[in-house]
Amino acid sequence: MDSGRLQPALFGGLLIGVLSALPLVGAGNCCCCMWVIAGGMLAVYLRQQNSPFAVTSAEGAFVGFLAGLIGGVLGVLLSIPIDLMMGPFQRRFVEWVLSTNPDIPSEIRDMSARAGTGPAAVAFKLLFGIVTGAMFGMLGGLLGVALFKTNAPPAPGMPGRVDVLPPE
Repeated sequence: MDSGRLQPALFGGLLIGVLSALPLVGAGNCCCCMWVIAGGMLAVYLRQQNSPFAVTSAEGAFVGFLAGLIGGVLGVLLSIPIDLMMGPFQRRFVEWVLSTNPDIPSEIRDMSARAGTGPAAVAFKLLFGIVTGAMFGMLGGLLGVALFKTNAPPAPGMPGRVDVLPPE
């Protein structure tokens, strides 16, 4: 894979991973995976800036897909130390909510005590981050192609390009 695609995908994935891992900022992904789509769009924007030709929809989807994969993995890896630091605070908050609401069923109380702990939870977050990152990153890449398209000529050999041969 050439650096023309990989470098924009890395920057888009970095945006996805960092913003998704931050505790309050990461809640922006609840709004239609906002950070993942933005990372895919950033990757396509950077790809278009580095290319003398117009970025096609297929290439935009691929660059967004790569950014989503990178961002999904990076987001989970960055969230591990953040979760370790925020864990005691979150546990106290959940305990406070459970103690002030006596109407919560005991099953919910037991489930909240076990939630999000152990390597199985990290593996699930990783799988979920990769799948959703890839899908919504690709969507962001397609959206980026539509928003950032230029009037540059298509790449040689692409449909829509008329190659002019010199006279013989």
